[in-house]
Amino acid sequence: MRRITCPERDDWRSTAEADGFDFHTIDGERYWDERAYYAFTLEEIERRIEQPSGEIDAMCLELVGKAVDDDLYLRRLKIPETFWPLISESWHRDENSLYGRLDLSFDGHGAAKLLEYNADTPTSIFEAAVFQWTWLEQAIERHIVPEHADQFNSIHERLIEAWKKLGAGSHVHLTGATESEEDAGTLAYLEDTARQGGLATTLIDIEDIGLRVDGRFVDLDDRPIELAFKLYPWEWMFHDAFGATLADAPTRWIEPPWKALLSNKGILPLLWEMFPNHPNLLPAYFEDDPNAARLGASFVRKPLYSREGANVTLISGGVTVVEQEGPYGAEGFIRQAFAPLPNFAGQYPVLGSWLIDHTPCGLSVREDENPITGNTSRFLPHAIL
Repeated sequence: MRRITCPERDDWRSTAEADGFDFHTIDGERYWDERAYYAFTLEEIERRIEQPSGEIDAMCLELVGKAVDDDLYLRRLKIPETFWPLISESWHRDENSLYGRLDLSFDGHGAAKLLEYNADTPTSIFEAAVFQWTWLEQAIERHIVPEHADQFNSIHERLIEAWKKLGAGSHVHLTGATESEEDAGTLAYLEDTARQGGLATTLIDIEDIGLRVDGRFVDLDDRPIELAFKLYPWEWMFHDAFGATLADAPTRWIEPPWKALLSNKGILPLLWEMFPNHPNLLPAYFEDDPNAARLGASFVRKPLYSREGANVTLISGGVTVVEQEGPYGAEGFIRQAFAPLPNFAGQYPVLGSWLIDHTPCGLSVREDENPITGNTSRFLPHAIL
């Protein structure tokens, strides 16, 4: 694993905008950054990232199977009791998952370590699936990277196949907070792959979804929403005005309700309990667990629910190294062993290992001068050399 500086394409901004990548710059700062790329060997990709990602996903599914009907687990994860039947039924009906992203710490030497699982509403998929592939093709043409360079990236093709499995011939409504440029771009990309998978589509803001007297969710044309992809977290849906009606409405959701368990950082201590000393896991405990003292004075404190690094604190030797502000933490915290991210030229990269229909099939890299990856951390392409 290497970070290689390189020239950027002089037309990358116009290329991005032509591709619909309108959020390549955030608040005047680069989000997409191709002034460098991360290079991996094929062995690193296949043995150190792809294979462990499959194992981690399998462990996560085993955890759900154990936790979904166990009151103790659900209480530890602070899942509202009202929604336990909804979650359980979705699991026992084998409702399929479309995608997820494992965030890993990896330096090219030791084992990749799971930092967290973005199991419910992961973004950056357009950049990973499409725009970094465009970069690779053009970088080869322009002699920016060697002509034999490749990329760990079959996300786009697998998304189309996964949509076919989820409901070819059906109508899917894709919803989220469309005023967010990033969310709107992500939804537009996933809508395109759904269409290629044979589904009819409607894009709708989550605030425009209505509820009929017969208990059905409907769009602005009063059309029942039978299948819905939501770029909106389950924990938010549980507390929204329509939350109480979720269990009775016949809508099938992507991601399914059982994913609410895996989008919770409480799975990190639960995985450590079930698979102690697994090489791809870090020791982790609920903060109120006396065993958390085993981590000593160096650990990472994370809320059960948090996004984009909000309310995460890095503590080393009893001293706060860095802390991100945010609105999360009411449900409680976990503590995870402090495993510093690798430092490449003053940048701290996190690897995003993408799973489509539970198959590891792609890689994204986000880096920052801050060792906590946040919303504005830059996206860099990668190549296999």
